[in-house]
Amino acid sequence: MDFSQFFPGVVENLPKADIPVEGVDARLLQSEHGQLVFFDLPQGAEVPPHSHGEQWGAVLDGEIELTIDGVTHTYSKGDTYHIPAGVVHGAKFPQRCKVIDLFADTDRYSTK
Repeated sequence: MDFSQFFPGVVENLPKADIPVEGVDARLLQSEHGQLVFFDLPQGAEVPPHSHGEQWGAVLDGEIELTIDGVTHTYSKGDTYHIPAGVVHGAKFPQRCKVIDLFADTDRYSTK
């Protein structure tokens, strides 16, 4: 199910986020307090280890293998996760995944 089939128009009509991972479709809601990003991540996508400000996320559909500070855990539909500021983390997507992430950084991503 692609982005427009999963997310309603109110999300699909948000500005596209410029995500440096092949095949990712994402929409960005910007605030003076951070960024909320709605992600559609393809099966096989990988996000290399990196760090930034605090992040909280929720899996809406699919599955994510998230490594936070060297510990890998699989998150599925309905699961949430928290990444403290400055902690190294990366992700793999063994199946297509829909995720919402809240970033404390107001400049984590830009729009396309």
